[in-house]
Amino acid sequence: MTTPPDPQALLRSRSYVSLLVLAAIIGVPISAVAWGFLALVSKLQGWIFTDLPKGLGFSGEPTWWPILPLTLAGLLVALTIRYLPGTGGHSPADGFKAGGGPPQPVELPGIILAALATLSLGVVLGPEAPLIAIGAGLGVLAIRLVKRDAPPRTAAVVAAAGSFASISTLLGSPLVGAFLLMEASGLGGATMELVLLPGLLAAGVGSLIFIGLGTWSGLGTFSLAIPDLPKAGHPTVAQFLWALAIGVLAALLGWGIRWLALFLRSRIEPRMVLLMPVAGLAIAGLAIAYAAGTGKGTSEVLFSGQDALGPFIESSASYTVAALLLLIACKGLAYGISLSSFRGGPIFPALFLGAAGGMALSHLPGLPLVPGVAVGIGAMSAAMLNLPLTSALLAALLLGTDGVEVLPLVIVGVAVAYVVSARLPPPAGAKTPPAARAAPGPPAPAAPAGSSPERAAEP
Repeated sequence: MTTPPDPQALLRSRSYVSLLVLAAIIGVPISAVAWGFLALVSKLQGWIFTDLPKGLGFSGEPTWWPILPLTLAGLLVALTIRYLPGTGGHSPADGFKAGGGPPQPVELPGIILAALATLSLGVVLGPEAPLIAIGAGLGVLAIRLVKRDAPPRTAAVVAAAGSFASISTLLGSPLVGAFLLMEASGLGGATMELVLLPGLLAAGVGSLIFIGLGTWSGLGTFSLAIPDLPKAGHPTVAQFLWALAIGVLAALLGWGIRWLALFLRSRIEPRMVLLMPVAGLAIAGLAIAYAAGTGKGTSEVLFSGQDALGPFIESSASYTVAALLLLIACKGLAYGISLSSFRGGPIFPALFLGAAGGMALSHLPGLPLVPGVAVGIGAMSAAMLNLPLTSALLAALLLGTDGVEVLPLVIVGVAVAYVVSARLPPPAGAKTPPAARAAPGPPAPAAPAGSSPERAAEP
């Protein structure tokens, strides 16, 4: 019988210090790649939906314009999944859970191309899952270049550090990204100690790169905090009751979106080259229907909502209840269709839908705007992500100082949504546990018998 290496011995070893240095070094190029990916997506979105229509002689984006890019998105993503290694990354319909380990470097071109087509052409998904996969894949590539025979534990830690670096500021803070990855991966105990420090170091370096490149280019950096919101005030009994109701409603809406995604996936996957353009066309139709019914832009249904969330909440007075309900219906359906077969992350559409739902309910007695939006964001995130701690943190971070005052309400809504979601029957086609590869898995098992603690941590 042999005993696994002592984690404390690994942490005290000189080779672990070398691993920290390697994590800091790889954080620089990986975060630069992640920033470049996000900048490219932003430029492509502006060119496709703003510059190109004007270049063709239109005064602005025609209402029917989304038909072209969304249909093209379906075709491009289908061809990428079908013909490139790695199926373009994991299917977001399976949820945001670890389980398959980091992608191999050969899979990175397919992941990048599928994500670019998805995000730049208006599909209702976010960039976080592709960024995490890209960061992990680049981490694996880096450790292979540095030391081809590195132990599995070392490769897993470096892959995790790459993921930390790649989303270092996407969620407003490197700590939030690290928290998301830890909760999604189920890291704890000795495993968390081994992975957390290299990951945080890579994320800290990555955040500096994000800030520096954003300042140098003039594109700026993404911040989740939403300024100029009305004062939230102290929670009341009525608001706690609303938090219970919002938690239940979010769980039911989240279940319906997942059911739609899994229902469509089982029918699209066998004939994706033919049917994914049809799915893209359906997403475009929902955006056009919303624009025609409300006079608002199609972009409120399309895209992840990452950039639109702040302006949307700040201009809440310009939306009627009917417009908000139509937005929830159209974006929720488009979200489910996008999850079924495209490649991207589920976080930002869930945040946007939760904000829209809370905004709509704030027109009813006893629920002011800020508590409604905060609880809606937290509850919808918990329903879609099954990450209750991260969901509460995201809602609090979005609302800045107001988020602290309404945090008790957010926690109630998140807890209710999480518990109700767990008690609902899983939609047909759901995998248990979800087989996703959006987040890096925990390190591989302890080194085999005969390995020394220093060898197990050696980079």
